[in-house]
Amino acid sequence: MFLTALIASTTLLSPPCQSSCPMEMSETLAGARSSAPNDIVAVAAGAGDFNTLIAAAKAAGLVGVLQSDGPLTVFAPTDAAFAKLPKGTVETLLKPENKQALVEILTYHVVPGKLEASDVLKKKTLDTANGERAKIAMKNGKPTIAGANIVATDIEASNGVIHVIDAVMIPEQRDVVDVAVAAGTFKTLAAALGAADLVTTLKGKGPFTVLAPNDAAFAKLPKGTVETLLLPENKGKLKEILLAHVVPGRVYSDQVVKLKMAPTVGGFKAPITVKDGKVMVDGATVVAADIEASNGVIHVIDTVIIPD
Repeated sequence: MFLTALIASTTLLSPPCQSSCPMEMSETLAGARSSAPNDIVAVAAGAGDFNTLIAAAKAAGLVGVLQSDGPLTVFAPTDAAFAKLPKGTVETLLKPENKQALVEILTYHVVPGKLEASDVLKKKTLDTANGERAKIAMKNGKPTIAGANIVATDIEASNGVIHVIDAVMIPEQRDVVDVAVAAGTFKTLAAALGAADLVTTLKGKGPFTVLAPNDAAFAKLPKGTVETLLLPENKGKLKEILLAHVVPGRVYSDQVVKLKMAPTVGGFKAPITVKDGKVMVDGATVVAADIEASNGVIHVIDTVIIPD
């Protein structure tokens, strides 16, 4: 699958182009627009400003996808955008051994379907082809996607539409375990995952939605409970509890509020309620939501879920 990034119409991005317009906003893109209908790859190649992007698509084995029927929305970084990356980054990504990382980055720039600028500006996030969401926001009066400025929009292709961005969007590359460890507030959860032999599982492909109890949540348990659960003889019970905090797939907060229960990988069906604007999962309140990871999404909860 592919991702669509945000699309802001050219008139929203800047005043009508005159002779002083940047090359990418006038001659190059005007030529792309006026040419006969072609697929996304052909249009990008004809523009002349996307040589690095095309080379990357070839190295990632994605040219065929970008030439498929689609429709697709592509947020295309220019050669200048790739040049902003740290020295040697592009060369490293183009190596065969880094193909998967390159695929993850490029698919973060693709959204299934055809989204015109007016459609994109109505959204706060877009579901990209790599699974993660890209945030849409206005900054200094200009539309951005995942922090990149949208500098030209609605470039038509026979199988979709292209929006030009001035920076390469980098998705979260850490898995759910590494994201939690880096936060520093999930030390007990990390220790429990290790004791239950679940670290490798949650570092796998997924995707997973993790309802992550913070250290304060574990501290609310009766005295001695955590220490007892961490004993080798209680590994089965610990694993049962932890799996009650994992839901298969990526389920974002706007999707969670539409559910009545969360079917966890451990078989426990955690009831979901919304009260006074707060989302609760089996009595645990979600205190932070939609923390991205390469293989899923994390929602922080204030209480440890104990399955019946």
